Parts: sequence; structure tokens; C-alpha cells
Amino acid sequence: MQTETMNYIIRPLALEDEPFLWEMLYQAIHVPEGQTTLPREVVQIPELARYVQGWGREGDCGFLGSNTLTHQPIGAVWLRLPIGKYKGYGYVDDDTPELSIAVYPEYRAQGLGTQLLTCLFASEWGRSPISLSVSVDNPAVRLYERFGFEVVNRNDGSLTMKSPKTPPSQAAEQ
Repeated sequence: MQTETMNYIIRPLALEDEPFLWEMLYQAIHVPEGQTTLPREVVQIPELARYVQGWGREGDCGFLGSNTLTHQPIGAVWLRLPIGKYKGYGYVDDDTPELSIAVYPEYRAQGLGTQLLTCLFASEWGRSPISLSVSVDNPAVRLYERFGFEVVNRNDGSLTMKSPKTPPSQAAEQ
């Protein structure tokens, strides 16, 4: 599946996209306005590294958005099943993949996140429940709610959300 819009092209993730996923993992860290950004090395702590490390194992899937003019990657959405002792911040059970999504700041609020999630839910991977973790003050909460995600747990300023068993039928359309 390849989708083209006015500003970006979306394609399935490939093994060679792992370096970009590390960058997107860093971009996915929500830093409230007025707070200092974290050092890039933070993505190497095991609790975060588990979202990307060894990309390409069974069950890893997602989409990458690239700028149409420059062909540079600008955002991604990906799923990963929990394994090992680091279950992830959005862990709900061993059978529910956890969603990660990020878009470079200069491309946010332009519809790319919506399009990435739309591609994911339209794919075979979006046909079963998906979980995620998000800060309560992150504007992306509204995006997830539009896609039918519901809060299943609250903990120290974070929400664990889960998608419905049946994917939304373009519920994300604005």
C-alpha cells in the first residue's frame, strides 16, 4: 500500500528504516512546553530501546511518511509485540502489539499522523486491538480518541489506551 498526499508519501516500513525509527522514538518523547528536552541517549535505556532495538523481528510492522519534494522521512507509525522483561509503557497483555508514532515537529498538525494511523488501521496489522501509552497533556490524545482508542489505565500523568476489537471505519476523518 502506498498513499500519496499533497506533502508526503506513505509506504510500509522496511528493515533499513531502523535508524530512522530510533530518531522517531526520540521524537515520540513528549516534552511539555517550557521543559528541557532530554538528551538523545535516553532512547538507549532498555525501557525505551525495546520499541526499536532489533527491528525486523516477527510481528514488527508499520508505515513511514516521506516529504514528497525532498523524499526525506518525516514520520512513522509502528507496532511491536512485547517480549522480554521490558513490556513497554502501553503494555496490556502479551498478545496486544504496542503502537509507537512520531512526526517531526515541523510537520505536526498537518494530517500526517492521521494518515499514518489510517494506513495502519487499513492494513492487516490494524485489524486487532492495539495499545499505546501517552502523556495526559499530549495533544495526540485527541487523535487516538478519534481512532477509537479508549483509556484502560491511568498512571502518573500517563494514559494506557487500547483500540477497539474492530478497527474504525474512517473514524479519523475530520
